[in-house]
Amino acid sequence: MEKVIFLDIDGVLNTNIQSTEQQGEICDKAFIAAEKVELLKELVLRTSAVIVLHSGWKFWFDEHLCPVRKEARSLVELLGHNGLWIQDVTPDFTTEEIRKAKKFSLVKAKEIKAWLEAHPETGPWIVLDDLYLHDEEVEAHQIKTNPETGLTEEDVESGVRMLGGS
Repeated sequence: MEKVIFLDIDGVLNTNIQSTEQQGEICDKAFIAAEKVELLKELVLRTSAVIVLHSGWKFWFDEHLCPVRKEARSLVELLGHNGLWIQDVTPDFTTEEIRKAKKFSLVKAKEIKAWLEAHPETGPWIVLDDLYLHDEEVEAHQIKTNPETGLTEEDVESGVRMLGGS
């Protein structure tokens, strides 16, 4: 049974503060903080979990998980540089209205549950996300990051406990 980390990007591997400090580079929160990826690496190493992308960034990958936008290429390069990779993505339950309004939080829990249903062999799992996910069952597995700080050492420790790592 594989342990799974459902990974959001914005507010987890980058922060709102970065967005305001580096406007030109991150007009759409494309910047990824290397220190946040190092924290993710620590979580993965300590739990042997795999990464499933459940972020709106999943739209920047093709069906073979190859990046189709420069932001996604940068993410893949930074993850790869740290020995990490995205194993899968959650299904897409968004509508055009949700995509236009960028209200992905309305469907993220349903997408995670659908992924879990399609992968019954999944062991312990957690969700790294800064958004309210509108589902008590999924939120019980969520480590809700602060979008101002992104992933922290405390979040990593919580994730290790929840996934039964060392």
